[in-house]
Amino acid sequence: MLVIFDLDGTILNTLDDITDCCNVVLRNNNFPEHSQKEIKSFIGNGIPKLIERALPSDVSEQVRERVLEEFISYYKIHSSDKTKPYKNIPELFEKLKQKNVRIAVNTNKEEQTSIEICKKFFDGLIDVVCGGKRDFPHKPNPLGVQKILQELNVPESDVIYVGDSDVDVLTAKNAGIECVSVSWGFREKDFLISQGAKKIVDTVEELEEILLSHV
Repeated sequence: MLVIFDLDGTILNTLDDITDCCNVVLRNNNFPEHSQKEIKSFIGNGIPKLIERALPSDVSEQVRERVLEEFISYYKIHSSDKTKPYKNIPELFEKLKQKNVRIAVNTNKEEQTSIEICKKFFDGLIDVVCGGKRDFPHKPNPLGVQKILQELNVPESDVIYVGDSDVDVLTAKNAGIECVSVSWGFREKDFLISQGAKKIVDTVEELEEILLSHV
């Protein structure tokens, strides 16, 4: 069995660092900053889309690319200043590994940063990290999931996808795999329901019960 987890808002609370880094870069370029609530609503479709949403709509593509590159560089250095796992997630991973369940991460966050941050907080617990790259389609495109399944040689029927957003619900649907949504992340429970989430958990304990019932 394989469980594929989203990263931001699902296993790691990265909101403080993303907000801080985004506002530093905006401030350095004389653009208006945003509240954490606003930044939270911008997250989910990858860093390019985050920067696009954070910038005024009338900026040129050249400026947007420059700000994007500045954010990527700055965030690589400050991606785990305040970031930490959600409570009981590391323990859940340990229990899954004890049951020989494989664990993967599928995220729109830049891949190398994702690999490094997963190593810092979950060293030895994650089998594959598939993150965002230029010229590689972002979620909800299922190609990242398909890449993970091919690398680990696991059929769709043996996979559960866990995420906190509408993007994750659609990613799982597009990949033809079961999805469990978590309510502690970056999207509200009512919103997840409106976006087609069929199974939503409020605690890691509930998630553990569902996942272990498939082992």
